[in-house]
Amino acid sequence: MEATELLKKVRKIEIKTRGLSQNIFAGEYHTAFKGRGMTFSEVREYQYGDDIRDIDWNVTARHNHPYVKVYEEERELTVMLMVDVSGSRLFGAVGEIKREIMAEIAATIAFSAIQNNDKIGVIFFSDRIEKFIPPQKGKKHILFIIRELLDFKPESCFTDISVPLKFITDALKKRSTAFLISDFIDSPDYHTALSVAANKHDIIGLQVYDKRDAQIPNIGLIRVFDLETQKERWLDTSSKKVRKTLGKWWYERQQTMTEILRKCRVDFCSVSTDEDYVKSLIALFQKRGIR
Repeated sequence: MEATELLKKVRKIEIKTRGLSQNIFAGEYHTAFKGRGMTFSEVREYQYGDDIRDIDWNVTARHNHPYVKVYEEERELTVMLMVDVSGSRLFGAVGEIKREIMAEIAATIAFSAIQNNDKIGVIFFSDRIEKFIPPQKGKKHILFIIRELLDFKPESCFTDISVPLKFITDALKKRSTAFLISDFIDSPDYHTALSVAANKHDIIGLQVYDKRDAQIPNIGLIRVFDLETQKERWLDTSSKKVRKTLGKWWYERQQTMTEILRKCRVDFCSVSTDEDYVKSLIALFQKRGIR
């Protein structure tokens, strides 16, 4: 991508996603991803209904009147974006290509994170760790992440979701909130890695898919190219059997994925490239916030 075109896209995504994070996601993000604990803030006079366990007996003795300790939530989190950069992210038949939607979702989460004083880092993965951007704060850091989301060129076209999960389990000692952003077109072998990672970190799955991944219309004989294997083949979409086989393949894959995420207790939402991802993200955040 040329530098001028890239800067325009970065600016466009910055304006859109920063606005979303400020005007829509700020409250939901804060509620959904609470801090890890409470830290002492101050003391104040006891009020009816306060927990007597919070009474500061030293201050109470000095003033001959009950005082309680006030605590604040530890807000600072480490947020990681695990972003799938395999070949299939370049597919887009209905709406935007997956890469564009993934970049917007990741940028929205990133801007929401820095507004809450959280650190944000990124892991780009295919069937290997393509790049690791350590967690930092600040707008400059976010803009660097967006540029990489749009223009990063991986070494491999293949996918292995277990790779970034093993990486954060081993590399990140402190508990983090990690968003796994992928189309999840992979074998189900990541089950064990996800289970282990989810016991250490707060994992959230975000699937971005194209409707043509799930269903192909009757448009006759077409030539299709697999962006991961780099192989092409002819497909007769006029055949009901072919369309049914492809639909069954997608349905079974989705069922397997959903079951793995459920067993690992991972919150999850699925977004099509021609749908409004904002509604899906807000619903996910609100669901977490009321638990």
